[in-house]
Amino acid sequence: MSAVTLDDTVADARIPLRGHLRHTGALIRRNLLWIRKDPESMADAVLMPVVFTLLFVFVFGGSIGQSLGGGQDRYVQYVIPGMIAMMSMTLSQGVGTGFSQDFNSGVMDRFRSMPIGRGSVLLAKILVELLRMLFATAVLMGVAVAVGFDITNWPGLAASVALSAVFASSIMWVFLTLGVILKDAQSVQAMGFLVLFPLQFGSSIFAPPTSMPGWLQAFTEYNPLSTLADAARGLMVGGPVAHDLWVTLGWSVAITAVMAPVAIHKFRTKT
Repeated sequence: MSAVTLDDTVADARIPLRGHLRHTGALIRRNLLWIRKDPESMADAVLMPVVFTLLFVFVFGGSIGQSLGGGQDRYVQYVIPGMIAMMSMTLSQGVGTGFSQDFNSGVMDRFRSMPIGRGSVLLAKILVELLRMLFATAVLMGVAVAVGFDITNWPGLAASVALSAVFASSIMWVFLTLGVILKDAQSVQAMGFLVLFPLQFGSSIFAPPTSMPGWLQAFTEYNPLSTLADAARGLMVGGPVAHDLWVTLGWSVAITAVMAPVAIHKFRTKT
């Protein structure tokens, strides 16, 4: 461990829990004020649920709905829980791009000169991105109801959102790492696209995997977004839940256990 990292670790350890909480609260407020100053940063959280819902429901809903034994109405009930899972991963990359911008703008240098716990910087960024995800989910559900989604299980909806938030918080450690090691926000977005695109479309989010080639079905079976989408589907509209729920939680724990130490180490080393 380098001297800088050791010094930062000792400094963090000297800050009491109340101090860490106070620092985290102040940094959350700072990030929210930045969003208020730059409302365009919420464009993805507002537009993405609207565009994806309308696109898939009205362009693909009829044909895929027929394969599900119904029509567009049947597809709405299928795809909306899956899109809650999609929101959890798509918006998670915002934590990486925001982190990269903070490094390049000199904000992190300013934080380094202040008696702020390094862990508070990471935690505040994750919590703000979770708030953005919850906002996007609220927009998604508003559009979903408008196109015919029937919310019959409110506790199941709340459980689905909570499960998506748990999974999203684990994925954010991956994007935090990318935000630290890549040179700019554009690089983080490009890498995020390469990661997100195959995981989202090679899953059960938008269509049942039974019509996919065998090799792709094998991929979807181990894809954590498939288990998250299927768990949300079971919680919200009925069906098996336990297996997909525990597999999703297992993925969340495993990703956090592997990537959180890496992100923290890279962050401490760079700052």
